[in-house]
Amino acid sequence: MRNLGIVLFCLIQFSCASQKVNKINGVSFVASGDRVTQEQVDEVLSIYANHAAVMPFGFIKDINTPKIIYNSDRQWFGETKAGVKQYAELLQKNGVKVMIKPQIWIWKGEFTGSLTMNSEEDWKILESSYEQFILTYARQAQEINAEIFCIGTELELFVKNRPAYWINLIKKIRQIYDGKLTYAANWDEYTKTSFWSQLDYIGIDAYFPLSDKKTPSVQELKNAWKPWKKNIMTLAKSENKKVLFTEFGYRSIDFNAKKPWAVDQHSEGVNLEAQVNAKQAIFLEFWSEDWFAGGYVWKWFIDHNNAGGNTDNRFTPQNKPAQQVLKEFYKSH
Repeated sequence: MRNLGIVLFCLIQFSCASQKVNKINGVSFVASGDRVTQEQVDEVLSIYANHAAVMPFGFIKDINTPKIIYNSDRQWFGETKAGVKQYAELLQKNGVKVMIKPQIWIWKGEFTGSLTMNSEEDWKILESSYEQFILTYARQAQEINAEIFCIGTELELFVKNRPAYWINLIKKIRQIYDGKLTYAANWDEYTKTSFWSQLDYIGIDAYFPLSDKKTPSVQELKNAWKPWKKNIMTLAKSENKKVLFTEFGYRSIDFNAKKPWAVDQHSEGVNLEAQVNAKQAIFLEFWSEDWFAGGYVWKWFIDHNNAGGNTDNRFTPQNKPAQQVLKEFYKSH
């Protein structure tokens, strides 16, 4: 009954929201080993999502290895070109717009923001390998008429150390792809990203630390957002670009707003209320702003019936009270 009360509170809050403002109401559509089916896309439609991030992957052996392996027979179907095409085309057939968001996975889950090379020779190899990887999917984004293309995700040291390379890469992407461009900067990286003026959206993976409490209230979270929001808005105004949360989300676990990026596989316990409160706060703070474009919730698994649930403490809102929050807010925006 407590979970029902949480959802009803959210619905009351949202019923007072302003009129529909046509935001990007997206899901991060997680790659699978299987083809996506109409039934699975129907679940995306059921929450009134109008965008989906489709995410092909490239793999790197370790933090100092310059070569990227991608579109391999050893990868899951959804991580490859064939999977991207099949996912995107079925989503688009149902009126869901697509962002192609290629990502790098470093062995054992090393943070991509730390990717760096030890020699100029290795930097050149990495640059060549990344260019091949990203232009492959820029061409595919053009072929499938993707609405948005993301040129990279959380690559802070790569961006910091090779600024001229990124400017040149953006020019090459523009020659191939004529849609909107963004880059997914980590929450503590976006103020240092040097090429926002060359893109169409300021992209942020919005895992900002907000509270040390076990279950912070919606109002406490809204208050904690204020200084972060001010800085984000200042950048948006100075660059004259809208902000897009290329990822946003919270786990259904205690202290989920302390380090929202944390992905500890061994953490225990479930806190559905904390996830609901955090979702509601971010929606109420950002979705009504004219300088804010919208965002993609992290994450949405294609096998909806077996995803999430009330005993799951991971990021997905699927089959949890947070899914109803997402549905009602996306419906009204």
